[in-house]
Amino acid sequence: MKQLIVDCGATKTEWCVVEGKESRIVRTAGFNVLQTADDYLKTILDRAAEEIGPGVEDMHFYAAGLVDKSPVDLNRWFPEARIEYASDMLGAARAVCGHNKGVAAILGTGANTCEFDGIGIVWKVNCGGFILGDEGSGAVLGKLFITDYLKDYMPEELRKEFTTKYQLDYVTIVKNVYGGTAPARFLGGFAPYILSHYQDSEYVRRLVDGNFRALFERTLRKYDKSLPVGVVGGFGFACKDIILRLGDAYGVKFSRFMATPTEGLVEYHAL
Repeated sequence: MKQLIVDCGATKTEWCVVEGKESRIVRTAGFNVLQTADDYLKTILDRAAEEIGPGVEDMHFYAAGLVDKSPVDLNRWFPEARIEYASDMLGAARAVCGHNKGVAAILGTGANTCEFDGIGIVWKVNCGGFILGDEGSGAVLGKLFITDYLKDYMPEELRKEFTTKYQLDYVTIVKNVYGGTAPARFLGGFAPYILSHYQDSEYVRRLVDGNFRALFERTLRKYDKSLPVGVVGGFGFACKDIILRLGDAYGVKFSRFMATPTEGLVEYHAL
């Protein structure tokens, strides 16, 4: 049987083709099935279908905002497939928890969490987005850093280095955050730079640790502490050691860290 497992994000989409014990990944641009323009969406799906080829019988499509239905009928591109449409949160939970009970946390540009019972999502703390929540995310870390940059609340040497590297003025920053098409991505884009100074800057350590402490105190503490937490997302994966260290102080136990959910989903759907 030819199986297709799809992790669809705003930045990139991974299409994992599984045939027996063999698998391969096709990568395309990301898209939002609720918002992406039809012409651009068709271009992405045409390319994916061409590289994946015919004969897909079983397909699991995970994307932000989806529950049971999709505004895009993927059977147009994969006519032989039985398709499950599901949220990226359910995909993350299946990837890190498998068929066991646990808590799943998406820590990427944004942040999201849920309690999983081995079958489905039981309940979740509302994430709120990078303005109202998303504690522990790359976008919130970027927001905290840029706020301090604009108000000159950071070490002068770091401020000068950042200014030289990015050449951003006040107007450009405000336009990207309040009028840009992807403000969370803009703010999250500074996370790698900020993390590069984690070891040599006490200011950065406080900022990064504070972002994750807010995740523990405002989100993860709401869940049953006896349940292990699995983390999915490039930002969370890059900060694994920091999260594990801080988690000990809060009595939180972690089961798994994954940069993307693809490997875990392949395991889940093989059982």
